[in-house]
Amino acid sequence: MAQLRQEVDPGDVGLDMKALDRLDQHFAHYVDEGRLPGFLVSVARGGRVAHLTAHGHRDLAAGLPVEPDTLWRIYSMTKPVTAVAALLLVEEGRLSLDDPVAEYLPAFAQPRVYVSGSGDTLTTRPADGPILVRHLMTHTAGLTFAFYHSHPVDALYREAGLDSSVLPGSDLAETVAVYASLPLQFEPGTQWNYSVASNVLGRVIEVASGQPLDTFFAERVFGPLAMPDAGFCVTGEQVDRLAELYGEKDDGTIEPVPGLPLRGRPRLLSGSGGMAASAYDVHRFAELLRRRGELDGTRLLSPETVDLMTSNHLPGGADLRSFGTKPAHDEPGNDGLGFGLSVSVVIDPARTPAPSGLGTYGWSGAASTTFWVDPGRDLSVQFFTQVRPKTLKLFPDLKRLVHEAVVG
Repeated sequence: MAQLRQEVDPGDVGLDMKALDRLDQHFAHYVDEGRLPGFLVSVARGGRVAHLTAHGHRDLAAGLPVEPDTLWRIYSMTKPVTAVAALLLVEEGRLSLDDPVAEYLPAFAQPRVYVSGSGDTLTTRPADGPILVRHLMTHTAGLTFAFYHSHPVDALYREAGLDSSVLPGSDLAETVAVYASLPLQFEPGTQWNYSVASNVLGRVIEVASGQPLDTFFAERVFGPLAMPDAGFCVTGEQVDRLAELYGEKDDGTIEPVPGLPLRGRPRLLSGSGGMAASAYDVHRFAELLRRRGELDGTRLLSPETVDLMTSNHLPGGADLRSFGTKPAHDEPGNDGLGFGLSVSVVIDPARTPAPSGLGTYGWSGAASTTFWVDPGRDLSVQFFTQVRPKTLKLFPDLKRLVHEAVVG
């Protein structure tokens, strides 16, 4: 069974063992306080894992520990995988970043844009231009999420039954058709708004490739990269390794909550947040990006394509806070962060709230999972737990503690 293993001593690759111990102790304290069930953290330098800690439980009630081969719902960490899948089609000439989405999904042929009002008084106008594939990958398409509660358009998403981002009981094509029937929050390309765009991109991949999304991922990404546990569902052999999902309560402790329906192939294959994976799988994926498109002799993407994916695409070098919709994205955590093709990119380390190297890229998931690659320090990091937070913020401390561990 493939699982992540420590490959080198920290000191041999410029990492301080005492600082890494502080990192472990910091998050172990969250477990002791009942704020996390358990966690797994890995730090690699030059692609070699130099620090790997599995602590606490993957299932509190069953008393099952976190182990290196534990499976995690990675939610929005699915988005960069979907981007890589789309870029495979771009390199093959079956898709272009500048293609109108309507070439693949005709329901998007005449998008309308919000003008004013709400509810029955809401008015729209025809969009000035089409939604492009690149708008989906950069979250600048004008789409949104129902959970924002910050704009009349996201209220329409809730009225349409999209509270959980997808239409209950539907497949991907049916859900995406509902998105297409709703107005855009803004003109495509003019603002950044984290949204359901990766689900639309997943459907574009299905149409352009002629394959279901899970089949395309398995054949073109997971298989070539040897990511054996990655997928949209777990098998009978895998199910005992799947971590329980918890939610943060008002007092900061946790309780079990419903999660992705991973037991059996889901009707809706979400390119936005539908995957489960092991730390080994995510490490392999991060390695593909760190190595600029090649892993163990298999080249999936050209170096130039990975560079394009991991560069800032916001106009004029803008960051997420300045180009993002307000109030949803007007927060200090977005200072100094640009956005590439489904990954965030550090463009101004002096302005990021947590220490970050210039050009660092990655993304996170709704259950408090994250990964990032720092090309300048040849560093890659991943952290897994399974808690849907209310106020819990783990990643600034994680970035600070990893930063303190890099001494050479």
